[in-house]
Amino acid sequence: MMRLIWISAISVVASVELALADCAKDHVHLSGGWGTAQFAVKLADDDAERAQGLMYIDSIGQFSGMLFIYDAPQKVAFWMKNTFIYLDILYFTAQGKLLDLHENAIPGDLTPLRSSGPVQYVLEINAGLAKTLKLGPDTVLIHASLAQDEKTLTCK
Repeated sequence: MMRLIWISAISVVASVELALADCAKDHVHLSGGWGTAQFAVKLADDDAERAQGLMYIDSIGQFSGMLFIYDAPQKVAFWMKNTFIYLDILYFTAQGKLLDLHENAIPGDLTPLRSSGPVQYVLEINAGLAKTLKLGPDTVLIHASLAQDEKTLTCK
């Protein structure tokens, strides 16, 4: 049992080191007990880009998405107005920890999909990927814009 825990710890460290080696602003890495995944992303880091989001887009690549970056942690709500594709919406704290996950957001639906607390990052990906990858509460976002401190996985 102890050997299995040690091997798991080594694989998590190796996965994080691999993610850090390829940490670019147009990519995010997700990791957790389920494994790791990389997504090519478009950034929405100002008010105009966040308001536009993925509206009027017919499709995105399988491991592509949009990363919304806020200047400071805050409660947010997303809706699917003028959005043509089903999405999974992942809400991350300032430290990159998954706080909330709204799966299979319905195109055109005006129902606000709210974060339960302050978040600084929101990742939109194709619907169904969160379930396929088995994303859960241990999921961590790694991106070049994450605040740097000793408790946060960051890019170097």
